[in-house]
Amino acid sequence: MSSGTAYITASCIIRDHCISRNGEVVLEADKGLDLQEMLRAGYDRFSGQYPKFHKMDTLSKLGWLAAEVLLQDSGIHQLPPEAAGLVLSNRSASLDTDLRYYATVKDIASPALFVYTLPNIVMGEICIRHGFKGENTFFVSDEFDAALLGSYPAQLLAETPLQACLCGWVEVMGQQYDTALFLVENKASGLSIPLSPKALGDLYQTGK
Repeated sequence: MSSGTAYITASCIIRDHCISRNGEVVLEADKGLDLQEMLRAGYDRFSGQYPKFHKMDTLSKLGWLAAEVLLQDSGIHQLPPEAAGLVLSNRSASLDTDLRYYATVKDIASPALFVYTLPNIVMGEICIRHGFKGENTFFVSDEFDAALLGSYPAQLLAETPLQACLCGWVEVMGQQYDTALFLVENKASGLSIPLSPKALGDLYQTGK
């Protein structure tokens, strides 16, 4: 069932060393690159002006890069800071970084890694980059939950000051990763797909 008042206006999928925006491949990296090299290629292609990117953990890099691509040519930056929010989810929380941090404890614990031992830090990095100050929530689920990610942002747009919300899935464990972010707004533009769990699930499954 469509929300009737919210629309999916843009999408960004990062998987299999490809970055797609609104169903179009905008970067296809060499399959021989490791994940960090692939993310650096994406950074160089779509940003290259944000040195803090290199200090982030892998989860934050994935979410940050997806948001960077997703919000290109978007009007979201014209909104008041309190009118833009985030709803993200994944399976492994910050476990990928937790394990890396634990490995450093044997010698000298790394404060740089410790900063990222909460999964919601990726939202903080996105908010700092884009100046968002609206409501944000991070869920941990076994798999991409289209029902949750389709209904909760719609509720926020209907009942809070939010006018736009980034929602989606940012998962990484070792070299395995899968990221799918969607821009949801309370007015039609861009893709103009009425927000519903089915629409979100279909976009996630097809990689568009």
